[in-house]
Amino acid sequence: MTAAASHRTLDRVFAVSIALKGLDGVAELIGGLALLFISPAALREALGDVVSFVLVGHERSPVYHWAMHLGDSWGARTTLFAAAYLLLHGIIKVVLVWALLRQQLWAYPWMLAALGVFIVLQCYELVVHFSWWMLALTLFDVFIVFLTAREWQLHLRRREAAADVGALG
Repeated sequence: MTAAASHRTLDRVFAVSIALKGLDGVAELIGGLALLFISPAALREALGDVVSFVLVGHERSPVYHWAMHLGDSWGARTTLFAAAYLLLHGIIKVVLVWALLRQQLWAYPWMLAALGVFIVLQCYELVVHFSWWMLALTLFDVFIVFLTAREWQLHLRRREAAADVGALG
C-alpha cells in the first residue's frame, strides 16, 4: 500500500470513528432526555421487563436479582444525575463531532481534551468496577485520540503549506 493510500484509509477510519462517536452522543442525548421524563418507578418496571425478557425462566439468576436491586435503588436524585451526565456528555460529543466533520481547526484540541477527560474517568471506572465494555470503549477512545491528533497535525501542515504558497505568490 502506498503512503497516499494509507493516508486515505486512515482518513476514512477517522471519519467513520468520529461518526460513531457522534451517534453515541445522539444516543446519550436521547437517553438523557428520556430520563428527565421517566419516573424511577417506570424505569424500574422497564428494567424488569427487559431483564425478564432476556433471562426468560431465570428469575432466580443472580443477574436478575442484581438488576432488580439496581432498579430498587434508582431514585429521583440518581435519575437526575444520570440525565445531566448523559446530556452533558452527549452535547459535548455531538458539537465536537459536528465541528470535526466540518474540519473546524478549533475542535481538534477540544476533542483531544474531552476524550482525555473521558479516558481518565473510564480508567477510574475500570479500576473500581471492571467491565469488558468499558475496556473496549476506553481502547476505542484511545484510538480516536491517536486519529484526531494525526488529523489535526495534517490540517496544521496543510494550512502552513497554503500560507507558504500564498507568501510566495
